[in-house]
Amino acid sequence: MDHNTASADRDQAARWVAMMDGAGWTAQDEAGLQAWLAADPRRHGLLLQAQAAWLLPDVVTPQAAADVPQPVGGRRGWARRGVLGGLVAASAVAAVATRFAMSQGAQYITRLGEIRRVPLDDGTVMTINSDTALKVNLTPHAREIELAQGEAWFEVAKDAQRPFVVASGPVRAQAIGTAFSVRKREEGVEVLVTEGVVETWTAQDASQKLRVAAGERAMINARALVHYQASETAPVDRALAWRNGMIDLNGTTLRDAADEFNRYNQRQIVIADPDVAGEQFDGLFRIGDPEGFAETIKATLNVSINTSDPRTIRIERAAEVNSMK
Repeated sequence: MDHNTASADRDQAARWVAMMDGAGWTAQDEAGLQAWLAADPRRHGLLLQAQAAWLLPDVVTPQAAADVPQPVGGRRGWARRGVLGGLVAASAVAAVATRFAMSQGAQYITRLGEIRRVPLDDGTVMTINSDTALKVNLTPHAREIELAQGEAWFEVAKDAQRPFVVASGPVRAQAIGTAFSVRKREEGVEVLVTEGVVETWTAQDASQKLRVAAGERAMINARALVHYQASETAPVDRALAWRNGMIDLNGTTLRDAADEFNRYNQRQIVIADPDVAGEQFDGLFRIGDPEGFAETIKATLNVSINTSDPRTIRIERAAEVNSMK
C-alpha cells in the first residue's frame, strides 16, 4: 500500500465512521462498506482505528471535509478528521454506530477485544464490551434487552410509555431515566449505575426489588442480592473505563487485573505465583496492551516476565526465574 493509497483509505475509513454515526444507514451502505473492506484486508485495521478515535472526547482541528456528510444532532465529531487520520488509538476498540428502526430480535455479538457503540432508534445508546452477546427487542410498548454473556453500558432515552428492561438469566434491571451497565459474571449479574436510578429484581420474586442509584453497584444472582456497594461516582466510572478503551486499576489485585486484560486479548496473562497474584496495583492502561502492563509490573514489583510463548505472558517471582536457570 503506497502513501497516497494509504492516505485515501484512511480518509475513506473516517467517512464510513461518520456516515455510520448518522441517521439513515441503509442496507446499500452496509453492502458498500463490506465491498470496500473485502478489496483490501488492511482496511479492517484502518476502520478499527477510525472507529476507536471516534470514541474519544471532541478534538477540534483546523481540518474539515466538505465532501463528507455532517453527523446529525449538531455533533462536531467530524472536526476530529485530523485525529482520525493520524492517531493510533486502542486498536481493539470498534465503535460501530448504526441506527436501527423498530426491530424484533436484533442480535449483537462482539469478538474478543471488540467494543461496539450502537445508537438505537429510540435515542438510547448501547456501548457493548468485548466478547458480549445480546439481543434487542423494541416494540411500541416495551424496550427489552437480553444479555446472554458479557457486558454493556446503556444511556437510556426517556420514554414513560415504553419501559427499558435488561434481562440476564433470571436477573432484571429496569432503567428509570438513567445510564447504567449490566455485566454477567459467574457469581451473578453486576449492575453499575452512572446516572439516575435502576430497579433490579429476579424473575423468581418480582416483589422484592432493589433500587440502585448513581455511584452504586449491586451483584444479584437467582436467589438474592449477593453484594451491594454505595460509593462515590468516580469508582463506578473507573470500572467502566473500558468504554474509552482503557483499564483503570485502583488497588486491584494482579489476579483480577490479569483477568481484565484477558477479557480483551488473545495473548493471555498468566500469574504463576499465588503470592504475586495477590499483590495490589494502581494504574491506567490501554486494553490492547498487555505487554505494556507486564513491563510496568516488572519495573514496579520484584517479578520477571516470560514472553517465550507467543500465546501467553507469564509473570513470575524474580527469584523463581533465577532458580530455574
